[in-house]
Amino acid sequence: MIKAIVNISLKTGVLDSQGKAVHHALDSLDFKGVSDVRIGKQIILKLDTDDKMKGMKDVEKMCEELLANTVIEDYEIELV
Repeated sequence: MIKAIVNISLKTGVLDSQGKAVHHALDSLDFKGVSDVRIGKQIILKLDTDDKMKGMKDVEKMCEELLANTVIEDYEIELV
């Protein structure tokens, strides 16, 4: 069994309104050392295979077809 961790974030240049709201809130709470905030999501999948190459190909296909909006989002996959 392989665990796949997929981290999805907005591409550079795409406005992150949620991140801006959190940044503003942190600033209003006097956390002044934060220069930027980006909000993303993490998806953890358990795969019923021990073949890491097949697992990576399958998760890449999942990201391209469903998990990430590749027009505005980037993703990184880690197999553990």
